[in-house]
Amino acid sequence: MADRSLRGMRLGTQSLQSEEGVEFSPRKKSVYKATDGTTFEVMFSSDAEVPQQWLDAKTGQEGTLLDDNGELVELDEVDVKVPRSHWDMLLERRTRPELEELLQERLDFLRARRGQQKIGA
Repeated sequence: MADRSLRGMRLGTQSLQSEEGVEFSPRKKSVYKATDGTTFEVMFSSDAEVPQQWLDAKTGQEGTLLDDNGELVELDEVDVKVPRSHWDMLLERRTRPELEELLQERLDFLRARRGQQKIGA
């Protein structure tokens, strides 16, 4: 850099570094086909897992991955785990007759307490 003159340069807009010795990471090009038939390309790292669907940055449409022959890649069906509700978890711990018995006990207790409050008031 000592042999280069900084006089007259617009600092910040031009780099004095050269691209000698720079090695880019290996990449692979993936082609996606949108629903309207247009195709677009996305670059990924060679060791990255390529998603089967991708949104086109220009049109915003979702595209499906094409293989090397230009045919659509079969989508893997992912088993989606349905979230358990509170009722499902409760039924894992108690049977329905037990729950009905507990409900009746609690209702009797609340009704008895409500009756006592009216008498004392």
